[in-house]
Amino acid sequence: MPTPIETPVAVTGATGFVGRHVVRALTAAGRPVRALARDLEKANETLPVSDLVTIVEGDLFNPGSLEELASGCGAFVHLVGIRREHRPTVTFDRLHVEATRRALAAAAAAGATRYLHMSALGARPAARSAYHQTKYTAETLVRDSALDWTIFRPSLVIGADGEFLEMARGWASGTENPRLFMPYFEPPRPHAKERLPAGVVEKPRVQPVDVDDVAGAFVRALENDDAVGEAYPLGGPRMYEWPELLEAIAKEVPGHTKPAWGVPAEVGQAVACAAQVARLDHVLPFSMSDVQMACEDNVCCTSKVEQELGLTAREVSFAG
Repeated sequence: MPTPIETPVAVTGATGFVGRHVVRALTAAGRPVRALARDLEKANETLPVSDLVTIVEGDLFNPGSLEELASGCGAFVHLVGIRREHRPTVTFDRLHVEATRRALAAAAAAGATRYLHMSALGARPAARSAYHQTKYTAETLVRDSALDWTIFRPSLVIGADGEFLEMARGWASGTENPRLFMPYFEPPRPHAKERLPAGVVEKPRVQPVDVDDVAGAFVRALENDDAVGEAYPLGGPRMYEWPELLEAIAKEVPGHTKPAWGVPAEVGQAVACAAQVARLDHVLPFSMSDVQMACEDNVCCTSKVEQELGLTAREVSFAG
């Protein structure tokens, strides 16, 4: 049965970009939320002021924090994830795999029956990127659990308060490095008779999805028994090649003059590798996984979420 509306929903990653929208969508639907937050000041700034929201101060890796978060909850929404590693402590294995293992254990111990999990479009076994590999490993933990789970796999999530859109608009205006152009990664060009690596395509596409549609999918899944045991790809109504996407964003920036410019993937990988060896991962605005993923299609069919959850994705806005 759907989780009763009066039963609290535990949310990890609540103060993140997607998390704050999920919390708003849950409270707008009348659902009480228990939100995990490491930074109370940030939580007070980003989360709705509502009697339906209870902020639980703590961390995924602090003893007792997840137990306190999950106490009394009927559903558990796990949103924690990273796009770049900051070694040695902030790694894909720790924040994707180990964090999911802890979230599942806390949900089960608290007696929660529903578990909703944020994964990523492209997560699969033997993926090229560590990001997709660890997202898939986390999915496997979810599928093997005894909870009534639902998995979401979004493409690029877009919103006015999102990191990617803010960064791309900064490229267009010249206020963010590299300042002279809007960069994207170009897949390696094979010599005659050579094939591109598995998964790599000549003109990779992405299918940006509005953050509020992603949040809406989580809320709808809680209300729908048919969503149990299902994985939903999430994408918007339009697919873009990367230069197309950057040009569409630039059009929303008044007075922009910066062109989209392809950076060879080999160059991006070499720079990312050198930064990783030198433990300077945090200095770059991209990682090895970002380069690898940008050379693959990140698109999906949206009919499953439309038919089963009744959610038709809206046109994405690139306005700030």
